[in-house]
Amino acid sequence: MNYKLISIDLAKTVFQVAAFNPDNTIAFNRKINRPALLDTLRQCEPTLVVMEACYSANYWGRAIEKLGHTVKLIPARMVKAMLVGNKNDANDAVAIGETAGRPKVSLLRPKTVEQQDIQSLLRIR
Repeated sequence: MNYKLISIDLAKTVFQVAAFNPDNTIAFNRKINRPALLDTLRQCEPTLVVMEACYSANYWGRAIEKLGHTVKLIPARMVKAMLVGNKNDANDAVAIGETAGRPKVSLLRPKTVEQQDIQSLLRIR
C-alpha cells in the first residue's frame, strides 16, 4: 500500500490511524489496537508518519522509524486549530494529517533515548 501520509492519534490501548492518498483523500481512518500497530505499518510502503507530540510519541516514533518510515511530531496546539467537528479519535487523526500538510507548521523529529535522558536530568536539576 502506497500512501502519501499516515497520521496516528496515540492513546493507551487503541490508536486511530488515518492514511492519506497522494491526492489528499483519506484512504482509511480506523482504530488499531496496540499490538497490531507495527504490523499494520509494516505492510505499508515507507512514507511520512505524523503524530501529535505527547508522552509516548518519542517511543512510538523510534519504533516506527525502525520499519523504514519517516516520523515527524506535531505540537498539539497546532493540531487543535485544524480540528473540524467534535473532538474524537477519528477527527483527531484527520486533523493531525491535515496539519502536517500546512506550509508553516514546524514538524519535529522524535528524541533518541539519550536525548530523553538528558532532558530528564535537566528537568530534575
